[in-house]
Amino acid sequence: MIGPEMLETSRESSPAPTEVTEATEATDTALDERRGCLFALSQPPLMIFLTVIGCLLLMGAVHDLFVL
Repeated sequence: MIGPEMLETSRESSPAPTEVTEATEATDTALDERRGCLFALSQPPLMIFLTVIGCLLLMGAVHDLFVL
């Protein structure tokens, strides 16, 4: 199962803006570096794009197999 820490997508630890210090900048940089391929793939526009491309490839393969 996916734990609650995996569902957190906000970049800030609190919703209210706070003073920017070197410690928070280092933490933000560390959070940005931790997010990688799986975070990028979880974004809805990218998933929609990849689904459309996958469907087009599947339709082309089915056409080649059964029509040609």
